[in-house]
Amino acid sequence: MPQVTRAGVVIGVDIGTTSTKAVAYDTDGRQLGSHSVGYPLNDPQPGYAEQDPQLILGAVLRSVSMVVAELVQPVAGLSFSSAMHSLIGLDPDGNPLTASVTWADSRSTRQAERLRAVPSGLALHRRTGTPIHPMSPLPKLLWFAEQEPQLFQRVAHWVGIKDWVLLRLCGALVTDHSIASATGLLDIHRLEWDSEALGIAGITEEKLPQLVATTAVLPGLTPQAAAETGLPERTPVVVGAGDGPLSNLGLGAVHPGMVACSIGTSGAMRVMVERPGVDPLGGVFCYALTEHRWTVGGAINNGGIVLKWAGAALAPDLGEHSEEDLVALAARAPVGSGGLIMLPYLHSERAPHWSALPRGAYVGLTHGHRREHLVRAALEGVCQQLALVLSSVRAAGNEVREIRAGGGFARSGLWRQMLADALGMPVSFPTAHEGSSFGAAMLGMQALGLISSIDVAADLVRIEETVRPDPAAAATYAALLPLFAELYDALTPTFTSIRRMAPGLPAEPEPATGPPM
Repeated sequence: MPQVTRAGVVIGVDIGTTSTKAVAYDTDGRQLGSHSVGYPLNDPQPGYAEQDPQLILGAVLRSVSMVVAELVQPVAGLSFSSAMHSLIGLDPDGNPLTASVTWADSRSTRQAERLRAVPSGLALHRRTGTPIHPMSPLPKLLWFAEQEPQLFQRVAHWVGIKDWVLLRLCGALVTDHSIASATGLLDIHRLEWDSEALGIAGITEEKLPQLVATTAVLPGLTPQAAAETGLPERTPVVVGAGDGPLSNLGLGAVHPGMVACSIGTSGAMRVMVERPGVDPLGGVFCYALTEHRWTVGGAINNGGIVLKWAGAALAPDLGEHSEEDLVALAARAPVGSGGLIMLPYLHSERAPHWSALPRGAYVGLTHGHRREHLVRAALEGVCQQLALVLSSVRAAGNEVREIRAGGGFARSGLWRQMLADALGMPVSFPTAHEGSSFGAAMLGMQALGLISSIDVAADLVRIEETVRPDPAAAATYAALLPLFAELYDALTPTFTSIRRMAPGLPAEPEPATGPPM
């Protein structure tokens, strides 16, 4: 049966890496309808991670239309979230000339390393807030210019996936400050395209969308989009923001000093601040939510995917869906895994080193270690990597007063406790929300005048449990963290040699799971 709600229904649309989810909320934060449509992540060559923009547009239209069909009252508006760092080249008519190149694409590794090596690389990171890493559009643009020069010259506009979807839905070529702040092309202190970054990329402002605030409201839908969604043409569309900052909003971590930690397939840690800035060493990113709210933090490639790897590689006898059994196995090993440390860089790594070079490694292995130690060390490695990100957040001059966490890992009591122990702080776990789609809806409600401020999100999100660190375990992890951090630098020459030798080595086995999302 359709749900009858009071006025003020906004549909938050989250364009993710594996699916698009549309969720309807009222101004009390109640979920009224939800629908998700998936699509593949393609890897036609090693290092590629692409998607078909047309499939994603179809998923947006389908998910929204299914939610609209569940509702009785009119929809006050749509508001958007999307994965950050995507890049699509368009022809003059707005048709894609390239696939949507996602953040997981690493083909521009050499371009990113070249940029990082020059003295101006860190200054560029500080101005744009985006680490120089193959995830971001700046190195991707360099790759296209060098490897596909004819195609590069044919492109009329370079956009992200949300920008293109909005172009098709509303006929407006715009990008919000949040998505733009993750391109490596925006001066986050001036909220203008950075002339030096554009010069490096070999493009002009005319090849980029118009910059708008995340709360910008587009006047309505095209006739075709209205017909396909079941909404009136006059329906307001809020441009919205990136999924990372909106995840903070979705967890209610909207006030300065509040950290949002998420571990799904990958992971991230972000603190809300009022002014943009990164740490002197460039260990964190800085992305916009609104003009007066920014998120500083770091993302890691290797979150829950490490547990999936451990199941396939270390305990295949437990079966394909063995997460609970794996966690129970890890619980049999002591805190610190008997001196065994794992660097969980199965898909290289992002924060805080921002390098595609590292690989995973076990260090300290002895004859006394069993597979429960190896599995636990893998989980501890993920938590220790997040502790390094938290250290970088603090190094950027940010106060950390409260940590809220969510994601698939939060279903495990062991992981909850391990995270609190590794971070050395209490961690609060809200009751389930749809994360970025909820954040998008809240931002849309503010833009449309349905709520006074996104600050109300902190009151709408209920805390299910707060886990406090065990003093002994926290002391063990604190003692191990410097060793964990030193191993990256110590093994960098080895990682470099392995990559140099890779062309002459037998091909790597196919991964048990796809690239991290």
